[in-house]
Amino acid sequence: MINQLNTPTLNGTSIKEKRAELSSYFKNTWSTYESLFSLINDDEAYFLRPESLRHPLVFYFGHTATFYINKLILGKFIPQRVNNQIEAICAVGVDEMSWDDLNSEHYDWPSIDEVRAYRQEVYNLVLNLIDTMELSLPITQDSLAWIILMGCEHERIHLETSSVIMRMLPLKWLTNNAQWQPCIHSSSAPANELVSVKAQSLNLGKKQTDSTFGWDNEYGQQTVDVEAFSAGKFLVSNQEYMEFVEADGYHSKQFWCEEGQAWLAYTQAKMPRFWRYNNGKYSQRNLANEMPLPLDWPVEVNCLEAKAFCRWLEHKSADYIRLPTEAQWYCLREQVKGDQHQWHETPGNIDLAYFASSCPVNQYKNGDFFDVIGNVWQWTESAIDGFSGFKVHPLYDDFSTPTFDGKHNLIKGGSWISTGNETLASSRYAFRRHFYQHAGFRYIASKQPSSGQVSVNKYETSKDICQQLDCYFGANKLGFENYGQQIAQHVVSAITKQNNAAKRLLNLGCSVGRVAFELSQYFQHIDAVDFSARTIQHGVQLQAGGSVRYTDTIEGDICQFNELFLADKVAAVNRERILFSQADGGNLKDKFNHYDVILIQHALEQSYDPKRLLANAVSRLNTSGLLIIVSDYNFQTQITEKSKWLSGIKVNGENLSGIDALTSELQDSFEQVLLTDLTRVIADAARNFNVSQCQLSVWRAL
Repeated sequence: MINQLNTPTLNGTSIKEKRAELSSYFKNTWSTYESLFSLINDDEAYFLRPESLRHPLVFYFGHTATFYINKLILGKFIPQRVNNQIEAICAVGVDEMSWDDLNSEHYDWPSIDEVRAYRQEVYNLVLNLIDTMELSLPITQDSLAWIILMGCEHERIHLETSSVIMRMLPLKWLTNNAQWQPCIHSSSAPANELVSVKAQSLNLGKKQTDSTFGWDNEYGQQTVDVEAFSAGKFLVSNQEYMEFVEADGYHSKQFWCEEGQAWLAYTQAKMPRFWRYNNGKYSQRNLANEMPLPLDWPVEVNCLEAKAFCRWLEHKSADYIRLPTEAQWYCLREQVKGDQHQWHETPGNIDLAYFASSCPVNQYKNGDFFDVIGNVWQWTESAIDGFSGFKVHPLYDDFSTPTFDGKHNLIKGGSWISTGNETLASSRYAFRRHFYQHAGFRYIASKQPSSGQVSVNKYETSKDICQQLDCYFGANKLGFENYGQQIAQHVVSAITKQNNAAKRLLNLGCSVGRVAFELSQYFQHIDAVDFSARTIQHGVQLQAGGSVRYTDTIEGDICQFNELFLADKVAAVNRERILFSQADGGNLKDKFNHYDVILIQHALEQSYDPKRLLANAVSRLNTSGLLIIVSDYNFQTQITEKSKWLSGIKVNGENLSGIDALTSELQDSFEQVLLTDLTRVIADAARNFNVSQCQLSVWRAL
């Protein structure tokens, strides 16, 4: 196995030693990732889709390097990109969100040699940054060192997700080597038994003063009172789960929730994904080998299968049987002392310390239990949500918030390939319930039907997002018409006056989607694009027929809770004509092209390079098409370097205003046909408003 370095601590006494530690950790992360991909023996395998809900492996091979560049660009730590094409195509699309486009016909994937060369460029760039960057201790979330750690931990996440996809590839595409040797030991499984756990009160959440890197959802605090319960001494083994399979559990609807029944109907599953059945015998597919089903290894299933097993077992029990909550898992985690950087000996099949596979469920004991950490991730009943005090990291605003939807359940404890942050007690990762990781489960039993699970707060509480929801969908304020309606009316007027064919619209900077919904009856197709998944997720939710809940401030700590239904706000909507996408307007994929109208909706002042965004948009407009720009020209240094401001500066000693800058950029290829003002009202509180006079200009391509 490849020896894994400990995730670096944020503190220390020597800048030189910390710089060396960061460099070593980056190299260790990078080499481990590339070692995993070295198992692929033919580049053709990178372009296969063994999991239909995820991209081919070429995406993941390029994605982790692209992540560094995108975050370094966003944080203004580097001045330019390394490879526009790869950084556009490998930027987003990891989880199968409803706005992700997983149609392979829309992707012009680079060759693997191109990705290899790109990865080498990024590797050299990051190493140079580590060697030359300003560094102070402790490392804080606004420092370049934090972004380096973020990139390392991000790549370690995809070390795991990529290995799951490889596990779905036919074996002919993989050649194992000495660095990835699986466990070879197996026998009959031990009989599972329940072990009592006393009631206790827990304080969950990572402290801001913690000495290790953390993702945004880990911070905050939550006090949970956990009632007494009993938990399985072992993870559920293949042998124990076999009883459920042989009892026809996959065909017994009473054991499956509604979501589980829909998944069964879609997949026609009859057994766990990594089991095989041939000639009357079961076997198991591991990363790069297949073996007779190891009965004493943990079963690996998705959350829906785990929950169905619990219902089946409950049917035979006097107790309530279910998956543990996050808090109940933490009750068990107390039996493992310390974290990775504090271990003298790795206390479980984790951190690539022993095997490149699972192993028997009775091999690693943690107090009264086995495999509290490691072997496989453990599904919980808890849907992920932010703790009290949750705040997104400004350079990765869509790491957690898209999963706060009640559809992503937490997995705890880590697997054999979990390294870095994933090994820490504070780590919090969640996946859709039908997804596969190297994940299994442990069941718990109690006398009560409720386990004190913390419910998901489905209200959006981030102030900037709530203000956008209120601005575009809230009631008229200060006597001014709703801002989204103002924009939509001018777009409709422009296409009518210019006799524009109006078939395809690019709504760049679509925010929460109101304008796209208003215009859906006038265009045959609308690409509604925004840089932030935090905003478009609400448009997607409304498009799907759901409601959106958000808060707005009345006064001080007093809030009003709102529930928004699209039908109540927009009279006529053709939902099927809109495709929401998360994308960088300054580096769009090639599929965004051939538009009759392009609406740039406050995207210029939100771009790190507004001139580039403008040029990128113009290049995708059809002949005689309309370019419509809405902006307050309020460029800010925290978003856009002053050297890249479009306006609000002096050029050759003269003032350059927003409309003058647009005219200078567009006059050779466009004719201005309309210039008007719009009033946007954003509420800080019930009696406190920010009012801006925004400008809408319409340009017809010559």
